[in-house]
Amino acid sequence: MSARTRADPEASAERADASRPRQEGPADLRLVPPALAAWATAAVMLHAPPGWAVTTVVASVLAAAVLLSTRGRLLLARRRVTRRARVTAHAVAATLLCVAAAAGSAGLHGADVRSGPVPELAREYARVLAEVEVTADPRLTRPRVSGNRMAPVSVLIEAEVRRVERTGAAARKTRAPVLLIVDTGDRQPAAPAAGRGSPWLSLLPSTRLRVEAGLAPAREGGDRFAAVLRVDGREGPRAVGGPSAPQRLAGRLRAGLREATEDLPEDARALLPGLVVGDTSRVTPELDRAFRETDLTHTLAVSGANFTILLALLLGPPGLAQRAERRGLAPRLGISLRSTAVLGAVLSLAFVVVCRPDPSVLRAAACGSVALLALATGRRRSLLPALATAVLLLVLYDPWLARSYGFLLSVLATGALLTLAPRWSGTLRRHGVPPRVAEALAAAGAAQALCAPVVAVLSARVSLVAIPCNLLAEAALAPATVLGFLALAAAPVAMPSAEAVAWCAGWPAGWIARVARTGAAMPGAGVDWPGGWTGAAALGAVTVAALLVGRRLLRHPWWCAACALLLALLVVQPRPLVRTITGWPPPDWRMVMCDVGQGDALVLAAGDGAGVVVDAGPDPEPVDRCLSSLGVTRVPLVVLTHFHADHVAGLSGVLRGREVGGIGTTGLEEPADQAAAVRRAAAAAGVPVTRVGAGERRRAGDLSWEVVWPPPGGHPTVEGPNDASVAMLVRTGGLRLLLLGDLEPPAQRALARSPAARDLAGVDVLKVAHHGSAYQDPGLLDLAAPRLALISTGEDNSYGHPAPGTVEVLRARGAAVLRTDRDGALAVVPGTGGDEEVAVARH
Repeated sequence: MSARTRADPEASAERADASRPRQEGPADLRLVPPALAAWATAAVMLHAPPGWAVTTVVASVLAAAVLLSTRGRLLLARRRVTRRARVTAHAVAATLLCVAAAAGSAGLHGADVRSGPVPELAREYARVLAEVEVTADPRLTRPRVSGNRMAPVSVLIEAEVRRVERTGAAARKTRAPVLLIVDTGDRQPAAPAAGRGSPWLSLLPSTRLRVEAGLAPAREGGDRFAAVLRVDGREGPRAVGGPSAPQRLAGRLRAGLREATEDLPEDARALLPGLVVGDTSRVTPELDRAFRETDLTHTLAVSGANFTILLALLLGPPGLAQRAERRGLAPRLGISLRSTAVLGAVLSLAFVVVCRPDPSVLRAAACGSVALLALATGRRRSLLPALATAVLLLVLYDPWLARSYGFLLSVLATGALLTLAPRWSGTLRRHGVPPRVAEALAAAGAAQALCAPVVAVLSARVSLVAIPCNLLAEAALAPATVLGFLALAAAPVAMPSAEAVAWCAGWPAGWIARVARTGAAMPGAGVDWPGGWTGAAALGAVTVAALLVGRRLLRHPWWCAACALLLALLVVQPRPLVRTITGWPPPDWRMVMCDVGQGDALVLAAGDGAGVVVDAGPDPEPVDRCLSSLGVTRVPLVVLTHFHADHVAGLSGVLRGREVGGIGTTGLEEPADQAAAVRRAAAAAGVPVTRVGAGERRRAGDLSWEVVWPPPGGHPTVEGPNDASVAMLVRTGGLRLLLLGDLEPPAQRALARSPAARDLAGVDVLKVAHHGSAYQDPGLLDLAAPRLALISTGEDNSYGHPAPGTVEVLRARGAAVLRTDRDGALAVVPGTGGDEEVAVARH
């Protein structure tokens, strides 16, 4: 009995040790310096003079040789060298050889961009006939306002020029990376499918085209392209060679996934192909903005997480991988360890082929394999060498990754999961946090801490909801990815089954989209931060300070709760609290001129939570933020004074999540494409569109207004959209406001002589026409004689708005002049009496 008693504790101890991860020594960092040295060398040498690369290669190889030969002489002379000296000599020599390899690779890639006929012809802006091979999936440019119009939607295609021929000269063979900008002629900003019907978007990588294009130099300093080819895409592409068999297979699979998701709700339909294969062709600008605001953009691109999830399905859940060698589908199906390795390799190859074998996908496969390697074996000590090896090989394969922010973010996130996250998770567990919660918090926090400074460089903004949004989305990412890949595999052989699986995958995909939209809709979702590397350094310092303070706070639960409550208030920003602290919006505001950049957007108070909107600005986000800050949830009417993009392109921001009664527009529907876009957006939201004209009177609560221009039957002075602007005389809170849209002097003079002129004399507030341009009619300004003149214009705009002469004339007539580019959003409130009949608050 005593022997049994002694044996049992030993057996229990052995079982307990087997169930825990193996304890290992410190991390092996020997490969980190060579990888970092190669990374830095490639980044520098890509745009260095050609001789630098040759000099660096020769000097590095010679230095390594001298170092090793010196070590050899020491061995012969003394017959002994300390182990530390041998290790140091090997490490330095390896670093020098990696520097030489990176310099050679970067020099060759840089030469492709600088040398050959393509850069030479680009400097001359020559017109050429070129044969190009597509190297990546085509993509659409984002809709943007250019002046008072929308810039045309273009298709961007990365390609390589194989032959180039200038008129009157012989064709020349070459191999130069270029960017094709294909003008589709589509200027429909509010159409979800703008440009998406272009045949250029259906081109597969490895397709060969013959194009007639104008060459232009690429942007200097950072682009990987030898030139830009501008192509008129209205005639469609002329293919001279079809895509390769693997690309045709990948194209069929991707098309099958798009077909299987066709009937899903809008967000899931757009997001699921992006989660699975990085196909973001259906993602709307609004959804993309939501993912950027919440730092969830990694889910819209092929990342190491996608590949890790797939291999985890084969090898086992990461949470159990450290306690047993294999727990996935492979052992359950009786597949041997070697066969499992082969299956993993096949899965890796299929992942790269379907998601396109470009550098970003190769990076994702490499980093995903590295992350899973440690989870599957329990050897965290082997992770950093594996990550360093992946970085080194990828930089040597494609030196342009050394200058890629995406590559930097991927490596930082993986490194955070390997180094910081385990320590932070252990600290949280020691303070009583449940293990799974601790692991999730540590992973999200570590990745955010290292990646946030780089994100600030790109966006000049710091997300305050990134960690909670990533935690909430993480639970749905695995099922959406796995089900999405099942739908991808089933689509070519059984479309009904693929549609059923895609329907199931739509639920977690829709959840991720809802998390992103909800997080982005928070008033304090993010804070503006200085861009550039100076801002990144400042954010890094703030992060370090916050971590040091956070370590102390963990010992005081009440302080932790207070900080969490403060952060929640900062994100949610309850309006009563914000108004108490900032004074915005003023309690009795009557009109607010929103700060929307170079454009117009006004809000007239029309009761509790209601406001009439006059114009929507050039972008949906600023007007949406303005209305949210005012607490406007109901819009009885949106008045679009005319159809220039700087007044109507932000309409979707007004319609977003609000009850809108109708849209009133001018009768002149020019530009026609933008007028059509407004009607499509209104139809999609179920909002009626009507025309308004002079003489129309309406009321909403104690707000009333009269349309004073344009006349219903037209007028000889109306020669374009500006002169057809809707002008309104508004009465609210005892104030009279004159809103002139973008009226030019001919229409202004006609208005001053119209029957409504007697009501325009001596207004309290004037919204100055056309952003305060120099073209103003003195007679109308004399008639209006405003106490307050407001100008909506963008900071450092290229039009010179407002014109100094206009500002001087207004001030000479006794008006106080305020402008959004310097004063921000402006709120008009009734005065306190006496001579102060009107006051203004700034935001």
